[in-house]
Amino acid sequence: MKAMILAAGRGERMRPLTDHTPKPLLTVGGKPLIVWHLERLAAAGYKDIIINHAHLGGQIEAALGNGSAWGVSIRYSPEKVALETAGGIANAMPLLGDAPFLVVNGDVFADIDFGALRLDAPNLAHLVMVNNPPQHAAGDFALFNGKLSAEGAEKMTFSGVGVYQPSLFAGIARGEAAKLAPLLKAAMAQGLVSGSHHRGQWHDIGTPERLQALDSQLLKS
Repeated sequence: MKAMILAAGRGERMRPLTDHTPKPLLTVGGKPLIVWHLERLAAAGYKDIIINHAHLGGQIEAALGNGSAWGVSIRYSPEKVALETAGGIANAMPLLGDAPFLVVNGDVFADIDFGALRLDAPNLAHLVMVNNPPQHAAGDFALFNGKLSAEGAEKMTFSGVGVYQPSLFAGIARGEAAKLAPLLKAAMAQGLVSGSHHRGQWHDIGTPERLQALDSQLLKS
């Protein structure tokens, strides 16, 4: 299975840190956020990795190169303007191919077991869900008996890690900006999105304060 790391976001809430450094290259625990992903993907057996980028994307390519330092092969999907999550994935589809693929948000930190994730037919997506953090108390989707729904009293937060069928993005033209949530909700209405609950470490690195807190935590461990 191929993997894609989403790294095209501007990181507005991380300014001024992201004025001169793309968010995935911000350092936490002694190494860039995106390098944590590369190491964990490599350890899980992933060899082919696609990374999209927009804001200061040249820095990402310069820092990571072809991925040989981590035992993986990296190819890049540049965007002149960030295309949102679904648009970025659709734009990279020629690199991703026809089989299910893993997608990881570049601005999260987690100990999710990437090697254990699967997408069972006929599902179009499998999302890893986590307990709601303080900054997102309302959650995103409800998980019941392994299936996800946009409706439900007790919603959980989407971790930013999921496995997808290419057909989920068939209606999006390359270069078109598109959000992921509408596609997921339409698939959920058909009962075609499965989910699992990750109870381990997960952090959404959305602000300089959260970045600093995680950095301190990792350096102490």
